[in-house]
Amino acid sequence: MTTFATGETQRYFLTYRGVALPLALTEEVDQAGVKNRGTYFRASYDARGRLVRCEKLVYSEVEMLHVYAYDDAGRLIQATVTTPDEDPQVLSFASPSTC
Repeated sequence: MTTFATGETQRYFLTYRGVALPLALTEEVDQAGVKNRGTYFRASYDARGRLVRCEKLVYSEVEMLHVYAYDDAGRLIQATVTTPDEDPQVLSFASPSTC
C-alpha cells in the first residue's frame, strides 16, 4: 500500500467479486506482488477509505477504468466506467431524499 500526502492510498488486487458498484476488490497483494502478473487491479482510496478510482491493468495497459464520486454521507452518487475503444459510461445514482 502506498499512502500519499493527500491521505489517498493506492492498493493492488487480483480480482473482484459481485456486480455491484463500487467494485468489491479481493485478493490484495503488495506492489511487488504484481510485478510479474499479467492482470491486476490498481485501486485508489480517499482519506475516508472510499474507493475512488480502480484500474484493471493487463500487461501494463489500462483495460478498464472506474472513477467513483460520493455524497457527503459517503453514498455512491456517480460511477464513470471507461473501456478501450468506447466512450465513457456515466452512471448516476440518486441519493435518498431527506425531509
